[in-house]
Amino acid sequence: MKIVSVNVGLTREVDWKGEIVTTGIFKEPVNHRVPIRKLNLDGDQQADLTVHGGEDKAIYVYPSEQYEFWRRELPEMDLPWGMFGENFTVEGLFEELVNIGDRLRIGTAEVVVTQPRLPCYKLGVRFGRSDMVKRFLQSRRTGFYLRVLREGDVAAGDAIEWISRDPVKISVVDIVRLYAFDRQDWKTMRRATQVDALPAGWRTYFADQLAKLPASGPNG
Repeated sequence: MKIVSVNVGLTREVDWKGEIVTTGIFKEPVNHRVPIRKLNLDGDQQADLTVHGGEDKAIYVYPSEQYEFWRRELPEMDLPWGMFGENFTVEGLFEELVNIGDRLRIGTAEVVVTQPRLPCYKLGVRFGRSDMVKRFLQSRRTGFYLRVLREGDVAAGDAIEWISRDPVKISVVDIVRLYAFDRQDWKTMRRATQVDALPAGWRTYFADQLAKLPASGPNG
């Protein structure tokens, strides 16, 4: 497992359907070591901090292998590293392999996996396609976010190492599935509420879904 590309970008204003939108989704690869901070990478910005950024979304990761899928889906488009707004394009870390709560060493930093990426309309802005948000979620190739446990620095080519695996074993794909595709899997949903690294908003959402079960419903 390794870093293929480190991508950063400052916010910019773009025209989207006749309106000016401020976004930080435009990321470009850099060829030097980049400091990893608690809230982001040096040289990187998020625009709307109500839905982007913060400690639980300090770094966005996307598997390089998923680009092959999108190149087949969108053969007319050029897809450079960072196209999905990811800070780290990685090799060997798939959404179905990575658990929420897994701890990793990346470069000289230590991080923990917190949640999948749920796309907003700005992904459509980046691709110039209104259908991109729906296609991205349906693909279940969402990538995932990291919280920084120990600051450090990183560069393309750095190894990624497991420090520990979360014992509950709820993968990134599991969270996406429970949210968007299979809300009847009560057993897995209950387990998801037990993952400490999953942000409180997610755990509350799943707890609320479980509270709607009838008294005679499945007990998992």
